[in-house]
Amino acid sequence: MDIERALSGCTGFQWDQGNSLKSWLKHRVARQEAEQVFFINPVFFDDEPHSEHELRFLAFGIIEEGRHLVVAFTIRELYIRIISARAMNRKEKEVYEKTQTNPQV
Repeated sequence: MDIERALSGCTGFQWDQGNSLKSWLKHRVARQEAEQVFFINPVFFDDEPHSEHELRFLAFGIIEEGRHLVVAFTIRELYIRIISARAMNRKEKEVYEKTQTNPQV
């Protein structure tokens, strides 16, 4: 799937209440922060290990406050449905930084 083309047809975000609460309580990532990732130089990856029942993806990005976040999501109808959001680990930051200096990664 061409994720960027699929995202261009989306009209908004959709959250499951439990996932939203989990992202906040466990990772201290608010809904607005997770949504920002999609607008500030995001990098997208297929999330094959979690795509058994539906296609899932990861968005890596930096939000306005400078936090590096990973957002797991799927696309349902015209919505980006966010599954979870958390801070990037060291290895994920390295991957993200490489994509910013070398977009072919």
